[in-house]
Amino acid sequence: MEHRQFIWTLSLAVSLFSGGGAAGAAEPTTFNKDVLPILQRNCQACHRPGQIAPMSLLSYENARPWAKAIKQKVITRQMPPWNADPTVGKFSNDSSLQQMEIDLIAAWVDQGAIEGDAKDRPALVAWPDGGWQVQPDHIVKGPETKVPASAKNNVIEWFRVAMPSGLDKDTWVSSIEVKPSEPAVTHHICVHLMPHNEDVKYGERYWNEVIRDDRGVELPRKKGETAQQNLDARPALRDASEGEACYLPGLQSLMDYRPKGAAKLIPAGTDIVFSLHYTPNGKEVVDRPVVGFTIAKQEPARRYVSLTVRGPQDAENFAIPAGEANWKAPHGEAVLDQDVEIVWLSPHMHLRGKSMLFQVIYPDGRKQDLLNVPRYDFNWQLGYELAAPVKVPKGSKIITTAYFDNSVNNKFNPDPKQTVYYGGMVWEEMSSGFVGMLVDKHVKAGQVFVRAAQAGAHASE
Repeated sequence: MEHRQFIWTLSLAVSLFSGGGAAGAAEPTTFNKDVLPILQRNCQACHRPGQIAPMSLLSYENARPWAKAIKQKVITRQMPPWNADPTVGKFSNDSSLQQMEIDLIAAWVDQGAIEGDAKDRPALVAWPDGGWQVQPDHIVKGPETKVPASAKNNVIEWFRVAMPSGLDKDTWVSSIEVKPSEPAVTHHICVHLMPHNEDVKYGERYWNEVIRDDRGVELPRKKGETAQQNLDARPALRDASEGEACYLPGLQSLMDYRPKGAAKLIPAGTDIVFSLHYTPNGKEVVDRPVVGFTIAKQEPARRYVSLTVRGPQDAENFAIPAGEANWKAPHGEAVLDQDVEIVWLSPHMHLRGKSMLFQVIYPDGRKQDLLNVPRYDFNWQLGYELAAPVKVPKGSKIITTAYFDNSVNNKFNPDPKQTVYYGGMVWEEMSSGFVGMLVDKHVKAGQVFVRAAQAGAHASE
Protein backbone atom coordinates (compact mmCIF):
# COMPACT_ATOMS: atom_id res chain seq x y z
CA MET A 1 0.00 0.00 0.00
CA GLU A 2 2.76 2.46 0.91
CA HIS A 3 4.64 1.62 -2.31
CA ARG A 4 1.53 2.20 -4.46
CA GLN A 5 0.87 5.44 -2.61
CA PHE A 6 4.41 6.62 -3.35
CA ILE A 7 4.08 5.79 -7.06
CA TRP A 8 0.75 7.66 -7.27
CA THR A 9 2.16 10.71 -5.49
CA LEU A 10 5.23 10.68 -7.76
CA SER A 11 3.06 10.48 -10.90
CA LEU A 12 1.01 13.43 -9.68
CA ALA A 13 4.15 15.43 -9.04
CA VAL A 14 5.49 14.66 -12.52
CA SER A 15 2.15 15.66 -14.06
CA LEU A 16 2.08 18.95 -12.21
CA PHE A 17 5.68 19.69 -13.06
CA SER A 18 5.47 18.83 -16.72
CA GLY A 19 1.94 19.85 -17.58
CA GLY A 20 0.06 20.99 -14.55
CA GLY A 21 0.06 24.70 -15.12
CA ALA A 22 3.59 25.65 -14.05
CA ALA A 23 5.18 28.56 -15.91
CA GLY A 24 6.69 27.35 -19.16
CA ALA A 25 5.08 23.92 -18.95
CA ALA A 26 5.11 22.07 -22.30
CA GLU A 27 1.68 20.53 -21.93
CA PRO A 28 -1.51 21.78 -20.27
CA THR A 29 -3.46 19.89 -17.66
CA THR A 30 -6.31 18.07 -19.42
CA PHE A 31 -9.47 16.27 -18.50
CA ASN A 32 -8.59 12.98 -20.19
CA LYS A 33 -5.07 12.68 -18.81
CA ASP A 34 -5.29 14.29 -15.38
CA VAL A 35 -8.85 14.85 -14.16
CA LEU A 36 -10.86 11.84 -15.34
CA PRO A 37 -8.77 9.31 -13.35
CA ILE A 38 -9.46 11.32 -10.19
CA LEU A 39 -13.19 11.43 -10.92
CA GLN A 40 -13.26 7.70 -11.56
CA ARG A 41 -11.61 6.88 -8.24
CA ASN A 42 -13.30 9.42 -6.01
CA CYS A 43 -16.48 10.82 -7.56
CA GLN A 44 -18.28 8.63 -10.07
CA ALA A 45 -19.70 6.23 -7.51
CA CYS A 46 -22.18 9.03 -6.73
CA HIS A 47 -21.90 11.24 -9.83
CA ARG A 48 -23.58 9.03 -12.44
CA PRO A 49 -27.13 8.33 -13.61
CA GLY A 50 -29.36 6.73 -10.99
CA GLN A 51 -27.18 7.76 -8.07
CA ILE A 52 -27.49 10.37 -5.32
CA ALA A 53 -25.45 13.19 -6.86
CA PRO A 54 -27.29 15.85 -8.91
CA MET A 55 -25.16 15.53 -12.05
CA SER A 56 -23.07 12.93 -13.85
CA LEU A 57 -19.27 13.19 -14.12
CA LEU A 58 -18.73 10.17 -16.36
CA SER A 59 -17.46 12.13 -19.36
CA TYR A 60 -15.92 15.42 -20.43
CA GLU A 61 -19.26 16.51 -21.87
CA ASN A 62 -20.89 15.85 -18.47
CA ALA A 63 -18.19 17.55 -16.41
CA ARG A 64 -17.24 20.60 -18.50
CA PRO A 65 -20.30 22.77 -17.65
CA TRP A 66 -19.54 22.24 -13.95
CA ALA A 67 -15.79 22.90 -14.11
CA LYS A 68 -15.72 26.06 -11.97
CA ALA A 69 -18.13 24.58 -9.43
CA ILE A 70 -16.01 21.42 -9.21
CA LYS A 71 -12.91 23.50 -8.52
CA GLN A 72 -14.67 25.48 -5.80
CA LYS A 73 -16.01 22.37 -4.10
CA VAL A 74 -12.71 20.51 -4.07
CA ILE A 75 -10.46 23.38 -2.98
CA THR A 76 -12.80 23.99 -0.02
CA ARG A 77 -12.85 20.21 0.61
CA GLN A 78 -16.64 20.11 0.49
CA MET A 79 -16.30 17.40 -2.16
CA PRO A 80 -15.86 14.53 -2.06
CA PRO A 81 -17.60 14.48 1.33
CA TRP A 82 -15.51 12.90 4.09
CA ASN A 83 -16.11 13.92 7.68
CA ALA A 84 -13.81 11.64 9.67
CA ASP A 85 -10.97 12.99 11.80
CA PRO A 86 -7.82 11.94 9.86
CA THR A 87 -5.89 11.35 13.09
CA VAL A 88 -8.29 8.59 14.25
CA GLY A 89 -8.30 5.32 12.34
CA LYS A 90 -7.68 4.48 8.70
CA PHE A 91 -10.51 3.72 6.30
CA SER A 92 -10.45 1.85 3.02
CA ASN A 93 -13.28 3.91 1.50
CA ASP A 94 -11.72 7.31 2.26
CA SER A 95 -12.72 9.35 -0.79
CA SER A 96 -11.07 12.60 0.28
CA LEU A 97 -8.60 14.09 -2.20
CA GLN A 98 -4.89 14.54 -1.72
CA GLN A 99 -3.70 18.10 -2.05
CA MET A 100 -1.94 17.27 -5.32
CA GLU A 101 -5.20 15.97 -6.77
CA ILE A 102 -6.93 19.20 -5.77
CA ASP A 103 -4.12 21.16 -7.41
CA LEU A 104 -4.54 19.20 -10.64
CA ILE A 105 -8.27 19.92 -10.82
CA ALA A 106 -7.68 23.61 -10.06
CA ALA A 107 -5.00 23.81 -12.75
CA TRP A 108 -7.30 22.16 -15.29
CA VAL A 109 -10.01 24.76 -14.64
CA ASP A 110 -7.59 27.71 -14.57
CA GLN A 111 -6.14 26.67 -17.96
CA GLY A 112 -9.54 26.58 -19.64
CA ALA A 113 -10.85 23.11 -18.73
CA ILE A 114 -9.35 21.46 -21.84
CA GLU A 115 -10.52 17.98 -22.87
CA GLY A 116 -7.17 16.77 -24.16
CA ASP A 117 -6.14 13.91 -26.40
CA ALA A 118 -8.53 10.95 -26.54
CA LYS A 119 -5.58 8.54 -26.37
CA ASP A 120 -4.85 9.78 -22.85
CA ARG A 121 -8.33 8.86 -21.65
CA PRO A 122 -8.42 5.81 -19.32
CA ALA A 123 -10.86 2.99 -19.94
CA LEU A 124 -14.33 3.84 -18.70
CA VAL A 125 -15.39 2.22 -15.44
CA ALA A 126 -17.91 -0.56 -16.05
CA TRP A 127 -20.56 0.56 -13.57
CA PRO A 128 -23.52 -1.79 -13.06
CA ASP A 129 -26.75 -1.06 -14.89
CA GLY A 130 -29.72 0.60 -13.21
CA GLY A 131 -27.74 2.77 -10.81
CA TRP A 132 -26.62 -0.17 -8.64
CA GLN A 133 -23.27 -0.12 -6.87
CA VAL A 134 -23.07 -3.90 -7.30
CA GLN A 135 -25.14 -5.82 -9.85
CA PRO A 136 -27.53 -7.93 -7.73
CA ASP A 137 -28.30 -11.61 -8.22
CA HIS A 138 -31.71 -11.31 -6.59
CA ILE A 139 -34.05 -8.30 -6.36
CA VAL A 140 -37.03 -7.82 -4.05
CA LYS A 141 -39.50 -5.10 -4.95
CA GLY A 142 -40.74 -2.91 -2.11
CA PRO A 143 -44.19 -1.38 -1.84
CA GLU A 144 -45.31 1.46 -4.07
CA THR A 145 -45.93 4.53 -1.92
CA LYS A 146 -47.69 7.69 -3.05
CA VAL A 147 -45.96 10.55 -1.27
CA PRO A 148 -48.27 13.59 -1.21
CA ALA A 149 -47.10 17.07 -2.13
CA SER A 150 -47.79 18.19 1.44
CA ALA A 151 -48.97 16.89 4.79
CA LYS A 152 -50.09 18.45 8.05
CA ASN A 153 -46.98 19.85 9.74
CA ASN A 154 -45.03 18.01 7.01
CA VAL A 155 -45.40 14.79 9.05
CA ILE A 156 -45.69 11.37 7.44
CA GLU A 157 -45.13 8.81 10.18
CA TRP A 158 -42.72 5.95 9.73
CA PHE A 159 -44.34 2.72 8.63
CA ARG A 160 -43.32 -0.81 7.79
CA VAL A 161 -44.41 -3.09 4.98
CA ALA A 162 -43.58 -6.80 4.69
CA MET A 163 -42.81 -8.35 1.32
CA PRO A 164 -41.87 -11.95 0.42
CA SER A 165 -38.15 -12.48 -0.08
CA GLY A 166 -38.65 -15.05 -2.85
CA LEU A 167 -35.91 -17.18 -1.29
CA ASP A 168 -37.17 -20.75 -0.90
CA LYS A 169 -34.00 -22.16 0.68
CA ASP A 170 -31.46 -21.00 3.26
CA THR A 171 -29.31 -18.45 1.44
CA TRP A 172 -26.04 -16.75 2.33
CA VAL A 173 -26.09 -13.24 0.87
CA SER A 174 -22.81 -11.41 0.32
CA SER A 175 -24.19 -7.89 -0.16
CA ILE A 176 -27.42 -5.93 0.36
CA GLU A 177 -28.27 -2.68 -1.40
CA VAL A 178 -31.37 -0.47 -1.07
CA LYS A 179 -32.54 1.88 -3.84
CA PRO A 180 -35.47 4.31 -3.70
CA SER A 181 -36.89 5.59 -6.96
CA GLU A 182 -37.60 9.03 -5.44
CA PRO A 183 -34.63 10.00 -3.24
CA ALA A 184 -35.73 13.66 -3.06
CA VAL A 185 -38.57 12.75 -0.67
CA THR A 186 -36.90 9.80 1.05
CA HIS A 187 -35.77 10.39 4.64
CA HIS A 188 -34.85 6.74 5.00
CA ILE A 189 -35.59 3.28 3.73
CA CYS A 190 -34.23 0.40 5.80
CA VAL A 191 -34.73 -3.30 5.17
CA HIS A 192 -35.16 -5.88 7.91
CA LEU A 193 -35.34 -9.68 7.94
CA MET A 194 -38.25 -11.43 9.65
CA PRO A 195 -39.48 -15.03 9.81
CA HIS A 196 -42.75 -15.31 7.96
CA ASN A 197 -45.69 -14.41 10.20
CA GLU A 198 -49.20 -15.34 9.08
CA ASP A 199 -50.54 -12.30 10.94
CA VAL A 200 -48.60 -9.94 8.70
CA LYS A 201 -50.18 -9.18 5.35
CA TYR A 202 -47.87 -8.51 2.43
CA GLY A 203 -48.07 -4.96 1.13
CA GLU A 204 -50.01 -3.66 4.15
CA ARG A 205 -48.73 -0.69 6.15
CA TYR A 206 -48.08 -1.15 9.86
CA TRP A 207 -47.37 1.73 12.22
CA ASN A 208 -48.11 3.19 15.63
CA GLU A 209 -49.81 6.51 15.93
CA VAL A 210 -47.32 8.90 17.51
CA ILE A 211 -48.86 11.54 19.78
CA ARG A 212 -47.81 15.00 18.59
CA ASP A 213 -48.58 18.57 19.58
CA ASP A 214 -50.12 21.15 17.27
CA ARG A 215 -46.69 21.87 15.73
CA GLY A 216 -46.21 18.23 14.78
CA VAL A 217 -43.60 17.63 17.50
CA GLU A 218 -43.72 14.25 19.25
CA LEU A 219 -44.64 14.56 22.90
CA PRO A 220 -41.62 13.90 25.14
CA ARG A 221 -41.16 10.22 25.91
CA LYS A 222 -41.76 9.01 29.43
CA LYS A 223 -38.92 7.75 31.59
CA GLY A 224 -37.44 4.57 30.15
CA GLU A 225 -39.48 4.69 26.94
CA THR A 226 -37.58 3.84 23.76
CA ALA A 227 -38.20 4.23 20.06
CA GLN A 228 -38.99 0.53 19.81
CA GLN A 229 -41.82 0.97 22.32
CA ASN A 230 -43.13 4.13 20.74
CA LEU A 231 -42.77 3.30 17.06
CA ASP A 232 -43.69 0.20 15.07
CA ALA A 233 -44.31 -1.82 18.24
CA ARG A 234 -47.11 -3.93 16.80
CA PRO A 235 -46.59 -7.55 17.92
CA ALA A 236 -46.70 -8.80 14.33
CA LEU A 237 -43.50 -6.95 13.53
CA ARG A 238 -41.56 -7.36 16.75
CA ASP A 239 -39.48 -10.20 15.33
CA ALA A 240 -38.08 -8.01 12.56
CA SER A 241 -34.31 -7.55 12.78
CA GLU A 242 -32.51 -4.25 13.15
CA GLY A 243 -31.93 -2.49 9.82
CA GLU A 244 -29.68 -4.67 7.65
CA ALA A 245 -29.11 -1.96 5.06
CA CYS A 246 -30.47 1.56 4.81
CA TYR A 247 -30.82 4.35 2.33
CA LEU A 248 -30.09 7.62 4.17
CA PRO A 249 -29.18 11.09 2.85
CA GLY A 250 -25.66 10.93 1.44
CA LEU A 251 -25.10 7.29 2.41
CA GLN A 252 -24.21 4.74 -0.22
CA SER A 253 -26.78 2.15 0.79
CA LEU A 254 -24.63 -0.84 -0.21
CA MET A 255 -23.56 -3.19 2.58
CA ASP A 256 -20.91 -5.33 0.88
CA TYR A 257 -19.54 -8.25 2.87
CA ARG A 258 -17.58 -9.84 0.01
CA PRO A 259 -14.20 -8.12 0.61
CA LYS A 260 -14.38 -9.39 4.19
CA GLY A 261 -15.03 -13.01 3.22
CA ALA A 262 -18.32 -12.83 5.13
CA ALA A 263 -22.05 -13.08 4.49
CA LYS A 264 -25.46 -12.98 6.17
CA LEU A 265 -27.72 -16.01 6.33
CA ILE A 266 -31.32 -15.53 5.20
CA PRO A 267 -33.34 -18.62 6.18
CA ALA A 268 -35.85 -20.02 3.71
CA GLY A 269 -39.19 -18.26 3.82
CA THR A 270 -37.82 -15.11 5.43
CA ASP A 271 -39.80 -11.95 4.71
CA ILE A 272 -38.21 -8.62 3.86
CA VAL A 273 -39.64 -5.79 5.95
CA PHE A 274 -39.26 -2.29 4.53
CA SER A 275 -39.14 0.55 7.06
CA LEU A 276 -40.07 3.73 5.21
CA HIS A 277 -40.09 7.40 6.08
CA TYR A 278 -40.88 10.15 3.59
CA THR A 279 -40.84 13.93 3.79
CA PRO A 280 -43.07 15.85 1.31
CA ASN A 281 -41.32 18.43 -0.86
CA GLY A 282 -44.23 20.09 -2.69
CA LYS A 283 -44.56 17.56 -5.51
CA GLU A 284 -46.63 14.38 -5.41
CA VAL A 285 -44.56 11.34 -6.42
CA VAL A 286 -44.74 7.56 -6.21
CA ASP A 287 -41.70 5.83 -4.73
CA ARG A 288 -40.94 2.28 -5.84
CA PRO A 289 -37.98 1.06 -3.75
CA VAL A 290 -36.07 -2.14 -4.40
CA VAL A 291 -33.48 -4.13 -2.48
CA GLY A 292 -30.80 -6.15 -4.27
CA PHE A 293 -28.81 -9.10 -2.95
CA THR A 294 -25.73 -10.86 -4.22
CA ILE A 295 -25.64 -14.56 -3.41
CA ALA A 296 -22.49 -16.10 -1.90
CA LYS A 297 -21.09 -18.88 -4.06
CA GLN A 298 -20.13 -20.89 -0.99
CA GLU A 299 -20.78 -20.89 2.73
CA PRO A 300 -18.54 -18.27 4.36
CA ALA A 301 -16.26 -18.74 7.36
CA ARG A 302 -17.60 -15.62 9.04
CA ARG A 303 -20.98 -14.06 9.63
CA TYR A 304 -21.56 -10.31 9.36
CA VAL A 305 -23.53 -8.91 12.29
CA SER A 306 -25.05 -5.44 12.50
CA LEU A 307 -25.15 -3.69 15.88
CA THR A 308 -26.95 -0.45 16.67
CA VAL A 309 -25.84 1.35 19.83
CA ARG A 310 -28.18 3.99 21.26
CA GLY A 311 -28.36 5.95 24.45
CA PRO A 312 -31.59 6.57 26.39
CA GLN A 313 -34.45 8.16 24.49
CA ASP A 314 -36.78 9.42 27.21
CA ALA A 315 -37.25 13.11 27.97
CA GLU A 316 -35.64 12.88 31.39
CA ASN A 317 -32.32 11.85 29.84
CA PHE A 318 -32.53 13.23 26.31
CA ALA A 319 -33.62 16.88 26.08
CA ILE A 320 -31.42 19.35 24.18
CA PRO A 321 -31.90 22.81 25.75
CA ALA A 322 -32.88 25.72 23.55
CA GLY A 323 -29.84 27.65 22.37
CA GLU A 324 -27.33 25.06 23.63
CA ALA A 325 -24.39 24.88 21.20
CA ASN A 326 -22.54 21.85 22.60
CA TRP A 327 -24.97 19.54 24.40
CA LYS A 328 -23.54 16.12 25.29
CA ALA A 329 -26.04 13.29 24.96
CA PRO A 330 -25.99 10.35 27.37
CA HIS A 331 -23.59 7.88 25.83
CA GLY A 332 -24.64 4.66 24.17
CA GLU A 333 -23.05 1.47 25.42
CA ALA A 334 -23.09 -2.21 24.44
CA VAL A 335 -21.12 -4.96 26.19
CA LEU A 336 -19.89 -7.72 23.90
CA ASP A 337 -20.44 -11.36 24.76
CA GLN A 338 -18.34 -12.70 21.88
CA ASP A 339 -14.98 -12.04 20.31
CA VAL A 340 -15.66 -9.86 17.26
CA GLU A 341 -13.86 -7.95 14.53
CA ILE A 342 -15.21 -4.45 13.98
CA VAL A 343 -15.11 -3.50 10.29
CA TRP A 344 -17.62 -0.70 9.68
CA LEU A 345 -18.99 2.32 11.58
CA SER A 346 -21.57 5.01 10.88
CA PRO A 347 -23.09 7.77 13.05
CA HIS A 348 -26.73 8.78 12.73
CA MET A 349 -28.23 12.02 14.07
CA HIS A 350 -30.51 14.68 12.61
CA LEU A 351 -30.14 18.38 11.83
CA ARG A 352 -28.69 19.35 15.21
CA GLY A 353 -26.11 16.57 15.23
CA LYS A 354 -22.62 18.01 15.75
CA SER A 355 -20.15 15.18 16.38
CA MET A 356 -19.90 11.54 17.34
CA LEU A 357 -17.04 9.45 18.70
CA PHE A 358 -16.90 5.63 18.63
CA GLN A 359 -14.67 3.94 21.21
CA VAL A 360 -13.87 0.49 22.55
CA ILE A 361 -13.08 -0.07 26.21
CA TYR A 362 -11.24 -3.38 26.61
CA PRO A 363 -11.64 -5.68 29.63
CA ASP A 364 -8.30 -4.45 31.01
CA GLY A 365 -9.57 -0.84 30.96
CA ARG A 366 -7.61 0.22 27.88
CA LYS A 367 -9.56 2.61 25.65
CA GLN A 368 -9.27 2.90 21.85
CA ASP A 369 -10.85 5.49 19.57
CA LEU A 370 -12.26 3.85 16.43
CA LEU A 371 -13.88 6.76 14.60
CA ASN A 372 -14.30 10.45 15.32
CA VAL A 373 -16.66 12.54 13.19
CA PRO A 374 -16.09 16.10 14.48
CA ARG A 375 -18.26 17.80 11.82
CA TYR A 376 -21.30 15.62 11.39
CA ASP A 377 -23.49 16.50 8.40
CA PHE A 378 -27.02 15.12 8.16
CA ASN A 379 -26.86 15.45 4.37
CA TRP A 380 -23.83 13.14 4.22
CA GLN A 381 -24.43 10.25 6.59
CA LEU A 382 -21.41 8.28 5.56
CA GLY A 383 -20.37 4.74 6.41
CA TYR A 384 -16.70 4.27 7.30
CA GLU A 385 -14.98 1.02 6.30
CA LEU A 386 -12.00 0.28 8.54
CA ALA A 387 -8.87 -0.44 6.52
CA ALA A 388 -8.08 -3.32 8.87
CA PRO A 389 -10.53 -5.08 11.21
CA VAL A 390 -10.22 -4.20 14.88
CA LYS A 391 -10.22 -7.39 16.95
CA VAL A 392 -12.25 -6.89 20.10
CA PRO A 393 -12.46 -9.60 22.79
CA LYS A 394 -15.48 -10.73 24.75
CA GLY A 395 -16.27 -8.43 27.67
CA SER A 396 -15.31 -5.24 25.83
CA LYS A 397 -17.66 -2.26 25.61
CA ILE A 398 -18.54 -0.25 22.53
CA ILE A 399 -19.23 3.37 23.50
CA THR A 400 -20.75 6.17 21.41
CA THR A 401 -20.51 9.81 22.52
CA ALA A 402 -22.53 12.42 20.65
CA TYR A 403 -22.81 16.22 20.82
CA PHE A 404 -25.58 18.43 19.44
CA ASP A 405 -25.80 22.09 18.41
CA ASN A 406 -29.20 23.63 19.11
CA SER A 407 -27.96 27.22 18.78
CA VAL A 408 -28.46 29.96 16.19
CA ASN A 409 -24.94 29.21 14.92
CA ASN A 410 -26.17 25.94 13.43
CA LYS A 411 -27.37 26.96 9.97
CA PHE A 412 -29.45 23.77 9.67
CA ASN A 413 -31.26 24.31 12.98
CA PRO A 414 -35.04 24.45 12.36
CA ASP A 415 -35.75 26.32 15.61
CA PRO A 416 -33.06 27.16 18.20
CA LYS A 417 -35.72 28.42 20.62
CA GLN A 418 -37.13 24.94 21.24
CA THR A 419 -36.05 22.19 23.60
CA VAL A 420 -35.48 19.16 21.38
CA TYR A 421 -36.45 15.60 22.32
CA TYR A 422 -35.84 12.21 20.79
CA GLY A 423 -38.09 11.58 17.79
CA GLY A 424 -38.37 10.28 14.25
CA MET A 425 -38.80 13.52 12.28
CA VAL A 426 -35.81 15.50 11.01
CA TRP A 427 -36.65 18.45 13.29
CA GLU A 428 -36.47 16.08 16.29
CA GLU A 429 -33.29 14.20 17.18
CA MET A 430 -31.68 10.80 17.35
CA SER A 431 -28.35 9.42 18.47
CA SER A 432 -27.46 6.04 16.96
CA GLY A 433 -24.13 4.43 16.28
CA PHE A 434 -24.20 1.71 13.62
CA VAL A 435 -21.48 -0.94 13.89
CA GLY A 436 -20.64 -3.76 11.47
CA MET A 437 -18.84 -6.77 12.94
CA LEU A 438 -17.54 -10.17 11.89
CA VAL A 439 -18.07 -13.26 14.03
CA ASP A 440 -17.76 -16.99 13.47
CA LYS A 441 -20.54 -18.20 11.18
CA HIS A 442 -22.03 -20.30 13.98
CA VAL A 443 -22.56 -17.29 16.28
CA LYS A 444 -26.08 -15.91 16.30
CA ALA A 445 -26.72 -12.16 16.36
CA GLY A 446 -28.47 -12.33 19.72
CA GLN A 447 -25.34 -13.84 21.26
CA VAL A 448 -23.10 -10.90 20.35
CA PHE A 449 -23.76 -8.57 23.25
CA VAL A 450 -24.66 -9.06 26.90
CA ARG A 451 -26.59 -5.90 27.54
CA ALA A 452 -26.96 -2.28 26.57
CA ALA A 453 -26.02 -0.39 29.69
CA GLN A 454 -27.77 2.76 28.41
CA ALA A 455 -30.70 0.90 26.80
CA GLY A 456 -30.98 0.69 23.07
CA ALA A 457 -28.32 -1.60 21.57
CA HIS A 458 -29.63 -4.17 19.16
CA ALA A 459 -27.81 -6.77 17.08
CA SER A 460 -29.06 -8.57 13.99
CA GLU A 461 -27.86 -11.15 11.52
